[in-house]
Amino acid sequence: MLPKQDFLGPWQAGMAADLAIDSFEYLRDMAARDRAGARRYIAGAARRYTEVRSKVGNRAHDVFERIMNGEDVDYVHSDIVNHVEHFRQFLDAVNPELVRAEDVAWSYEHEYAGSFDAILRIWVIVLPDGKLKITPDRSGTPIVVMVDYKTSKATYPDVALQLAAYRYADVVIDPDGNEEPMPAIDSAAVLHITDTEWSFKGVRADRAVHDYFLNLRRTFTWVREDSKDVIGKALASSKGRMVTGTERRGK
Repeated sequence: MLPKQDFLGPWQAGMAADLAIDSFEYLRDMAARDRAGARRYIAGAARRYTEVRSKVGNRAHDVFERIMNGEDVDYVHSDIVNHVEHFRQFLDAVNPELVRAEDVAWSYEHEYAGSFDAILRIWVIVLPDGKLKITPDRSGTPIVVMVDYKTSKATYPDVALQLAAYRYADVVIDPDGNEEPMPAIDSAAVLHITDTEWSFKGVRADRAVHDYFLNLRRTFTWVREDSKDVIGKALASSKGRMVTGTERRGK
């Protein structure tokens, strides 16, 4: 429900342009044989890139979950070797305790659901300037944090909407269908892991951000449901004009 045309349109066009420039000779031969096929190939550049990145993200999330649950992962796909190493570095640097992972957050009140990456307990101290400092030896104060893993090139503000939705859901549902009240969440964060680096960033996902999410949720209902019947049948139109005798006789 967020407008992304300002970003997605130019990005998709740029992906298609790069493909055309980098594969000029190949595309020229393809177009000579099958112009429609060449056009589809160029137009699909952004979609194919997204599919590849999605596979990397899914593989990484799968291994992250296994490691957090104490599984000894003995094989890692070559695409995510560095991602997994960075995740292990995060665990060493922060030393979190797993509360829950990959369960479903469900809101009865607002009718939405989503699968969150992890709820972690970390230990922190508050510095004189009000900032938090993580204490990996767990000597600080424990706080419960809703965490989202991102493997994209960058992190974007809408992760706050996502985390706020999880945080203020009513219940957590496990893979067996059992539900419990959502634990009290103290804060939120995004763990951004790429092939070259990692960072653990605090995210403001408070009630004010949740209100923005609910506005989008209501917009979703408008687009999918309420907008379908707001325009009634024509009370008058050119289709209902009088047909003259001359017109009936075809003169």
